[in-house]
Amino acid sequence: MTVDVIIPSYRPGERFYRLLSMLKAQETPVNRIIVINTEKKYWDPEKYRVFPNLEVRHITKKQFDHGAVRNMGISLSKADIVVCMTDDAVPADRKLITALTEGFSGTGPSGETIIEVYARQLPGPECGEAEKYTRQFNYPETSRIKTIKDLERLGIKTYFASDVCCAYRRAEFEKLGGFISRTIFNEDMIFAAKALKAGYAVRYEAGAQVIHSHNYTPMQQLHRNFDLGVSQADHPEVFKGVPSEGEGIKLVKQTAAYLISRKKYLELPGLIVNSGFKYIGYRLGKAYRHLPKGAVRRLTTDPDYWNRKGGGQL
Repeated sequence: MTVDVIIPSYRPGERFYRLLSMLKAQETPVNRIIVINTEKKYWDPEKYRVFPNLEVRHITKKQFDHGAVRNMGISLSKADIVVCMTDDAVPADRKLITALTEGFSGTGPSGETIIEVYARQLPGPECGEAEKYTRQFNYPETSRIKTIKDLERLGIKTYFASDVCCAYRRAEFEKLGGFISRTIFNEDMIFAAKALKAGYAVRYEAGAQVIHSHNYTPMQQLHRNFDLGVSQADHPEVFKGVPSEGEGIKLVKQTAAYLISRKKYLELPGLIVNSGFKYIGYRLGKAYRHLPKGAVRRLTTDPDYWNRKGGGQL
């Protein structure tokens, strides 16, 4: 199968260069790396001339949208498989593309075609203990295939997938209409829900691994979870009846137990504060229609999103 990689970028840094270098070193070759870069002034063409299969398209910040930019990149591809990545996710080894493509070889329990395969995210060396456990919680060591029949058992986790690193069958992806063309967040989960409801399967492949983690401040957590709440409020067809609060509470309890087991008692207050800010942001996002417009723009990570309401299409 031919493979193209789609990467939205904004002010790409050293991690982006390492990402490209690791893609170049993959044992399963990447055909094209298609970058949709936000703001041309932040792009240094000379720096990336060593990657001959790299192609770049430039957009403005006002044009950026999580779904639309990825649709734009995928529309430029003719490969069998397209892999969506973020510009700060670095392949952990030379087998990432191999593991992703091999993940399509199975089927769901009733013969469902696997339409997407998402990778395991490993914590970086600078990552705190609580974030390390979060990565383990969301990306365990065991692979699994999910279908719509898992909704009652897994709840919101049924739809969980991440475009930090996720491979798609391009033809089937386009047949389903691709990502929603305008969303502040969660384009990956919204597509996964659509695919599962259409009778496809989604695979989590633990053998496909990228290094990707963050040490967010409490305010950064609030802003990110505000956008998460907004995306869920805007898409009741996906999230109504499958609330994510239960998973959040479970994560906090298990992270606290993990920190205690490792005698990391000094990290417990930070966990409590961060979790509180996450929850406040999430609840405010869910209720964003009742907030003043000025408050919404201060709470979001992307004020431009609200300035292009009803527009912003690429």
